[in-house]
Amino acid sequence: MNRRLVLAVAVFSLFAVSISARPFVLVLSPDDVLNSPAVPDGDGAATDPTTQNDSVDWDEFGDSEYPQSEDELDPGSWRPIFEPDPLKPEPSDQSDEQYYSTVSKLIDSVSSGDTAVMEEAVSEIEASASRGVPHARSVLGFLIGTGQMRKQNKAKAFTYHYFAADGGNMQSKMTLAYTYFRQDMFEKAVMLYAELAEAAVNSFLISKDSPVIEPVRIHNGAEENKEALRKSRGEEDEDFQILEYQAQKGNSLAMYKIGLFYYFGLRGLRRDHAKALSWFLKSVEKGEPRAMEFLGEIYASGAGVERNYTKALEWLTLASKQELYSSYNGMGYLYVKGYGVEKKNYTKAKEYFEKAAENRDAGGHYNLGVLYLKGIGVKRDVKLACQYFIAAANAGQPKAFYQLAKMFHAGVGLKKNLPRATVLYKLVAERGPWSSLSRWALESYLKGDVGKAFFLYSRMAELGYEIAQSNAAWILDKYGEDSMCMGEFGFCTDAERHQRAHSLWWQASEQGNEHAALLIGDAYYYGQGTERDYERAAEAYKHARSQSNAQAMFNLGYMHEHGQGLPLDLHLAKRYYDQALEIDPAAKLPVTLALASLWIRKNYANGFLVHLIDSLPEVYPKLEEWIDNVLLEEGNATILTLFVCLLTVLYLRERQRRHAVVVPAGVAMPPNPNELVAPVPN
Repeated sequence: MNRRLVLAVAVFSLFAVSISARPFVLVLSPDDVLNSPAVPDGDGAATDPTTQNDSVDWDEFGDSEYPQSEDELDPGSWRPIFEPDPLKPEPSDQSDEQYYSTVSKLIDSVSSGDTAVMEEAVSEIEASASRGVPHARSVLGFLIGTGQMRKQNKAKAFTYHYFAADGGNMQSKMTLAYTYFRQDMFEKAVMLYAELAEAAVNSFLISKDSPVIEPVRIHNGAEENKEALRKSRGEEDEDFQILEYQAQKGNSLAMYKIGLFYYFGLRGLRRDHAKALSWFLKSVEKGEPRAMEFLGEIYASGAGVERNYTKALEWLTLASKQELYSSYNGMGYLYVKGYGVEKKNYTKAKEYFEKAAENRDAGGHYNLGVLYLKGIGVKRDVKLACQYFIAAANAGQPKAFYQLAKMFHAGVGLKKNLPRATVLYKLVAERGPWSSLSRWALESYLKGDVGKAFFLYSRMAELGYEIAQSNAAWILDKYGEDSMCMGEFGFCTDAERHQRAHSLWWQASEQGNEHAALLIGDAYYYGQGTERDYERAAEAYKHARSQSNAQAMFNLGYMHEHGQGLPLDLHLAKRYYDQALEIDPAAKLPVTLALASLWIRKNYANGFLVHLIDSLPEVYPKLEEWIDNVLLEEGNATILTLFVCLLTVLYLRERQRRHAVVVPAGVAMPPNPNELVAPVPN
């Protein structure tokens, strides 16, 4: 392959803000691609060295017609607590019933701040864990790992998660995978993430993306992200209510958009396939063609309706006639599977996939990749399959990430690379059913239940979600004692709260959150919640700087200028200051002052001005403390205000006296100072 292949692996975030973790970019060079020739179908493929690890599991089109439910894919999930299904029977297993009752009590105690009830719930969880209940072991591992109502013990928490994962708990598997991932133990991490990613893919819909869980960042820097939160209020959002009103008045586009919101669970709405179907049908009746494609998918997947492949093909065909090219991807899928048609037709399926791909449909690229990877109706060509998967991944198709991860993992088509395989598997795994924790945490926050939101974000943070790590850390910093943070003996002490926030920010910074990296750098630089360490501060700032953060560049320039944690280097300091200004024009004033300081330091080394500049960091805190402790005290502030008022009055009177007009002798004054009198001519 002569040209470089670039795969931009996007982090799945619907709200792009300046502090979001930046997209991970994976660059594939020709060295990453195996230069094995394309091989024919049948027995010839078995001799190809790139297929030694190949198996039937690679066959995208060999999946089950009836995929597992989310409860089966995520056993022990808290879904029955937050999204109870009235039609679902109560758990037949007494241990499961006890587990959900105890977890519900635990969550309620976090909301109310009742430490006695929380202690009772934790004791019950310990009893269940001692009896070998895997899901109870998972929760206990979470509590001990974060130091909630029990002494923090990472080793003990790991043990509980290990046995919980062995018992089938997927969230403990996520925790273990993330633990291995942080320690660069890719051999172990990749195996767990591969299993988790497969479960996530099994929960995806047939031809579209996975069910959407919007990873809303509740803060923008140090402030609340009000715009993102406003758009996440579901049916209570004013914009949604306006859209619903327009739909009820017969607006076909509004009907279609509401159908989308319910189908994918967007804008804070719970997924409701029945409502989505209803709105799509109404939209089609009013002449909106885009709803036809989703009706085809609904009938093909059996989402909220009885599965009917014949109807699915009819709707997709109607959509294709309206030049909705992505519908060709769904039609190709039905032909390759033989659903709703007389028999399988790989040639026709390939034609439909190509038509979709030619019009930039990610699903079309992906399914062509599967055909060439497996040699289904075409000559097997792993290189070409890889190119199709890369095109699909660039368009955000999560299944393409999964296939590329498999290729890196097994060394099929791409040279074996466990770190890259692990990262790609992780991206897919984070879209599994357990990501519902994000929605429940956000709903709790919007209702003002900060304690429950923090508890859920903390659970999700343990699973390795960067956005949950930063949200939980921000809640601790923003709300302090009101965060309802639980420590070893009840509510968190200041030390426990600072330590936990520091840990969460650090984990978020490791995953590319530049705001978190800056906060960690500041914590080490100023010794906030930890010992002062200029070298670790510089390390954190470099991490933020690698993501083109202007503040981090300025900080590194300052540290080079003063030789704090970095070598004293005025030339390198100037380079960092210049880069900060290039990235952020708003930094003009501080950069100008910093460059002036550099000029003085270079031309007047050891002079009075240099000593004055160096003393400012020590003088400023003392001045700030004096203002806070002396001037801003209530009594002193009143006296100071009266004194300033007196000085102002005296100043104005003196100014009036000096500007008074001197009247010449013999000239009569006007009878009224405010009355204008015309001069009398001589």
